[in-house]
This record gives sequence, C-alpha cells and structure tokens, in this order.
Amino acid sequence: MKVAIDARKWRDYGIGTYVRNLVRHLARLDRDTTYFVFCNPSDETTLRDLAENFVPVVDDSAGYGLREHVSIPLKLRRLGADLLHSPHYVRPLLCSVPSVVTVHDCIHLLFPEYLPSRMAWRYAHFMIGRAVRKSALVFTVSEASRRDILRFYPWADPDKVQVVPNAIDADLLEDPGAEERERVRERYQIRGRFVLFVGNVKPHKNLERLIASFARLRQEPGNEDLKLLIIGEDVSRYGSLRRTVEGAGVRQDVRFFGFVPDRTLAALYRMASVFAFP
Repeated sequence: MKVAIDARKWRDYGIGTYVRNLVRHLARLDRDTTYFVFCNPSDETTLRDLAENFVPVVDDSAGYGLREHVSIPLKLRRLGADLLHSPHYVRPLLCSVPSVVTVHDCIHLLFPEYLPSRMAWRYAHFMIGRAVRKSALVFTVSEASRRDILRFYPWADPDKVQVVPNAIDADLLEDPGAEERERVRERYQIRGRFVLFVGNVKPHKNLERLIASFARLRQEPGNEDLKLLIIGEDVSRYGSLRRTVEGAGVRQDVRFFGFVPDRTLAALYRMASVFAFP
C-alpha cells in the first residue's frame, strides 16, 4: 500500500508537533507500507533519514493557497498513492484518491474576529465542510472539537468523526541532561528565571493578556529578574504582540524565539520557573 501524508507544516507548532510525531512513530512501527511525505525543501533531508520506506516529496506550494489544490493531486496521481492523510482541514479540491483528514478544532469558525477577512472565514468553513464530506474518516483530538464539527456541519455522519486524543511527546519526557541545559543557556544567553510559553502565536492563544500579566508580575517585589520566553512561529505577522510588549514597558524582558529543536525545547521546559498556557 502507498500512503501519502501532507507534512508541509513540519516546522509549525501545534499541527507541526502532531505531524512530526505521527510520521516519526509510523517510521518506527511500519516498515512495509510505502509513505510519500509531502514536505518543504528544507525538510527533505530530515525525512529522507527516517526509514527506507519513507519517501520525501518536495512540494513548495503555499498553505491555504490555490496552487496546493493542483500540485498535490498531480503528484498523488503520478506516485500512484492509495490514500492521502491531510493533517489539517485542507484536503486538495482536485484530490481523487481516498483520504482521511484531521480537523484539530473549529477555532476559525468559532472566532472569526481573529481571521484577516470575511473571505477567510468562508474559505475555512467551505474547506472544513468539504474535507468532512469527502474523507472516509475525520479524526479530531477531543470530544469538544467533535461536537463543534457536528454543530457546524449537522449533515455529517457522526460515526465518521472519530476522537483520537493527542499523546504525550515522548521525546520531551527524556531529560537532556545538565550539559545540554547549560549549552542552551549559553546559546540563547538566558540568565536567571523565566516564564515559558510554547505554541503558535495566533490571536486566539491569548498572548497579549499573558504579556500584560507578566508585566504586572514583574512589578511585584522580588520579580525584577524575571523574563518571558515565547517559543513559537514568526511573530512578524502579528504586530499587535510587539505593540503590547512596548505598551507594557517590558521590551527588554520578553524574548520571541522561533522554531527550536526538540532537544532544546526539552531543556527549556526543565529550566523554566513557570510554564504558562493562557
């Protein structure tokens, strides 16, 4: 059997974490199935090293754009794939092979004010609905998300929407050791105590309130040394976060990191005084 997995979000947080763990564990468990892993050019080498039956397929079409609806179906046909797993709600419109899809949540539909336009909401509503209708199975990560899917798409077959909760990332449970923690401390010039946030930095993650709360915490006696480390995607698209930092007067105390390796992340979790999940 030939299974294709869309792993172009490999370096994202959230969905990226889901994709990385799914692919890595499949590589450990299944040496018989051929897996075609759609990826960005920068991830081709990493995926090639997973296992002999995992074949990276470079596709540099932008996510949520028009090109992916053509390029991926063409590659699926050329490769002779039997099944496509889309790990988020975009199932290519021209896809003609059987598919399964993971819809992690309905955030875009529940909070349209966080989308750039009304057209973006319509796109999300249409694409999620089409994925639900066209896929053989719909995976979601919680009963709450399953209820949301069935509420927004009451025509959907409830038996087709299956809850598969996210598991603990085993790599993060392994202590990288004191030497690695010290290397991370020096590499990122971390001094003293810090509050840690890990995840994407989209508005619904409530980071503006976290920053404001951190600013108030620093004003309390004994917290003058405290820093806030935000590990997430590129913040340049969200100018409101920078403005919140400036407005709160903590420009020197809040640091934005992009994507970091799992081993570094494991060290940062252990070094943090507090993990914040707003």
